[in-house]
Amino acid sequence: MPCSKNWKKPMSTLEVRTPGHTYSIRIEKGLMSDLGRFLGPFNHGQKWVVFTHPGLYEQFGSEILTALEDSGFDIAFITMPEGEASKTIANVNRIYDQLLKQNCNRSTTFIAFGGGVVGDVTGFVASTFMRGVGYFQVPTTLLSMVDASVGGKTSVNLASGKNLVGTFYQPLGVLIDPDFLRTLPVREIVSGMAEILKCGAIRDKTFFRKTVKNLTHLIALMDQAPLIETIEAACAIKARIVSEDEKESGLRRILNFGHTIGHGIETALSKTGFRHGEAVAYGMLAAGYLSHRYGKLSSAEWNELREALWQLPLPALGRIDPDKVLAHIRHDKKYSHKQLNFVLLEELGRADISADISHAHIIEALNYLTRSIHKET
Repeated sequence: MPCSKNWKKPMSTLEVRTPGHTYSIRIEKGLMSDLGRFLGPFNHGQKWVVFTHPGLYEQFGSEILTALEDSGFDIAFITMPEGEASKTIANVNRIYDQLLKQNCNRSTTFIAFGGGVVGDVTGFVASTFMRGVGYFQVPTTLLSMVDASVGGKTSVNLASGKNLVGTFYQPLGVLIDPDFLRTLPVREIVSGMAEILKCGAIRDKTFFRKTVKNLTHLIALMDQAPLIETIEAACAIKARIVSEDEKESGLRRILNFGHTIGHGIETALSKTGFRHGEAVAYGMLAAGYLSHRYGKLSSAEWNELREALWQLPLPALGRIDPDKVLAHIRHDKKYSHKQLNFVLLEELGRADISADISHAHIIEALNYLTRSIHKET
């Protein structure tokens, strides 16, 4: 049985180094209760605005306020609804109005306190308000810890698709407190674990296999030591990729493994409450199928990837309308010059971009998912 003695003591700090900015990712238990100490060097008497959603505000608002006011911070809060409904131009306009009413200016600093949606919106507003103000990411979900909070992608949605309006705008820092994970339902842990498996699948075969070996314990949060190290390793993979390719002109595109079809599934099934990581897991199954089907990924490693993803307790996929998925993909940022830049695996730990995947291939992959649901769940 896997146990924590097989895992090293996790490091506490990673760095993201982009051409214009270097910042730290701090991972530490109990960090939340000591925000004033970590943020103190950045406080120069300016207004600080914490962006969050109402549930987190009710649960942690007083703690944040006390911790920061006791350290001499001038704090205000702005809340937004949970979920993708917040990632709209209308909500961003509402936020701009609130910032002006609170006399915010170019010296104001933001804190994104929440999951990926809060981080995306806060980063987008930070990058555009007064032509750009500083912000910190304090992610509270596993998915946002290993994905949305790292790398500086900010975005809002349009009616025709996810994340179609956005900027690359790096935070001043990322503060990750694993204690938040004990407040999450299992589905949120599973959603984040899908992104962690993605990191290994595209860049580090050893890490992928180690995570799969311990997957049941990690999802159950049975031991924080391996969980913290897993978060750190996933963040380190993304930090290295972002440091090499900040604006997705080359290497960074491999982080989209599973996301092209995954985003299509997420959009098509948005009314069913599908989570982002769950849709990406199905997207990785589809992309893995195409990787094997068209001669890149070996049979042995395709089986390894497939069996790993089926270990995740994913919700039933149900019926998928291929036309809805394809409609989303036509508006996808990875679709340019009438070609779809699709991420495939050459082998576990090594991904590549292919422009040879057609709509017919997408439909074939969706049909594979439909056929396999009843056989493998």
